[in-house]
Amino acid sequence: MPCKPHHHLAAGFYDGTVAVWNLLTKSLLQCVHQPDASLKLYPFQCFLAHDQAVRSIEWCKADSNFLVTVGSDRKIKFWDLRRLYEPINSIKRFLSTEVAWLLPYNGITVAQDNCYAPYGLCGIHYIDAGYLGFKAYFVAPRKGTVWSISGSDWLNTVAAGDITGELVAAVLPDLAVNPLNIKRSSDRRFPVYKADLLPYNPEGPERTEQAEQALPRTQRYSEMVARSYIRFQDTDLRSFQNFPSREPMRRMHTQELKAELSLDRLQLEALHKVRFSPNLDSQGWLVSGGQAGIVRAHCLVGLASGVGHQLLPECQARFSILYGDTPSSPASPDDSLLPVE
Repeated sequence: MPCKPHHHLAAGFYDGTVAVWNLLTKSLLQCVHQPDASLKLYPFQCFLAHDQAVRSIEWCKADSNFLVTVGSDRKIKFWDLRRLYEPINSIKRFLSTEVAWLLPYNGITVAQDNCYAPYGLCGIHYIDAGYLGFKAYFVAPRKGTVWSISGSDWLNTVAAGDITGELVAAVLPDLAVNPLNIKRSSDRRFPVYKADLLPYNPEGPERTEQAEQALPRTQRYSEMVARSYIRFQDTDLRSFQNFPSREPMRRMHTQELKAELSLDRLQLEALHKVRFSPNLDSQGWLVSGGQAGIVRAHCLVGLASGVGHQLLPECQARFSILYGDTPSSPASPDDSLLPVE
């Protein structure tokens, strides 16, 4: 649960139910001692959220009475834990894989599977919870399934990894205002890196169109590893000067329109999990991992600003006052993981 003391835990299950535990409970009905001296903790709330499996749950960071769930029934539901007899809002659009709920906004950013998406609309969407009544905002198009998405409250940015092996970040506009009139949304997104699966050839690399045809058509990990390798192409994110004309941006726009998916082989380059650091002093760090078992960390240096360095000592002092922690001297910019301008 986002607000202190962080004692609630929520989980979704394959039958569509959602359970909430109180980790600090002393109730004899919820905290039961087992014969083997172990402790079994039962949930204090359990409700049927979806008709099929629950795929993702996200707490509202502004108010921990609210959470959102997405299920295999293609529905997105917003819940108030104080009145669980019906959801606040239920939206049926497409098959969602994961959601991110940024602190300032009354809605969620959704990653989706491409199996139910209309042509050209697969990708990342921002969906209002229903309070403001805004239509869905198309954050970034993707050619294949987006497996994971993560948001940074400090940078107002979301990052997503998809089946094609591309990690893309997008700076969100002010979504407290109707995003219908936002122009040139393509300038707000940029690639962090691209993973390409290429066949192993001792004689040298092959052309791109020939490389895909030379890959083994197998679903076995051992065969794919023995006959291919992954090439990572990282984007220089130290500066965004002349960024639209750089090769990574041109490649990203080409992939959004003309990328081809090969579903008859193991997608070894696919990215399955992406996470931003939630801490202010390391706000620019982004971690991703995928089918190959490789975990990579990137620092989005170009998004850092002097405002972050000013906020860090102020937030540390405010946190110490609010929660009674031992006061310490404000950290200097040299002690922070934020890049210095």
